[in-house]
Amino acid sequence: MGLAQRLIYTIDDIYALPEGQRAELIDGQMYNMSPPGKTHQKISGNLFAEIHNYIRKKKGSCEIYAAPFAVFLNDDERNYVEPDISVICDPGKLDEQGCHGAPDWVIEILSPGTVRIDCGIKLFKYRTAGVREYWTINPKLRTVSVYDFEYDEKTEQYSFDDEIPGCIYEDLLIRISDLL
Repeated sequence: MGLAQRLIYTIDDIYALPEGQRAELIDGQMYNMSPPGKTHQKISGNLFAEIHNYIRKKKGSCEIYAAPFAVFLNDDERNYVEPDISVICDPGKLDEQGCHGAPDWVIEILSPGTVRIDCGIKLFKYRTAGVREYWTINPKLRTVSVYDFEYDEKTEQYSFDDEIPGCIYEDLLIRISDLL
């Protein structure tokens, strides 16, 4: 008897999902997504506004997008993610479908069902794809893990009450507790 073959999904399978069902695709494996809760949405919306206003005030060229926003991490049919927040500084990566390639900054807000994926599988995937900065925000523990993939100088864990410095924006400081 041979080994059971593992089913490999593609982006076509993502687009074939029933209306309203969301999933991400990492190396051909599909991960279903649950609707976010109130705290998740509050953090996401206010953090998006904070970063958007910062970019606008600085007259920056980067663009910020909130989920659901398609990110095609690699040049293949087996990787598709929808980060909670994506900041893209290369306009050549953007089209009407989404972002083709690694965003410069990705933020994921954790829920109990996503901790293993966001802090393990995606952490590795984002780093190897070329994301420069990655934040995981844990509302339950009130912590933020910041990964500086570009220089590995500012990789650190913070509490919601700390002023958290950005990596790609050196003068940006964010206190998550101010956003709640």
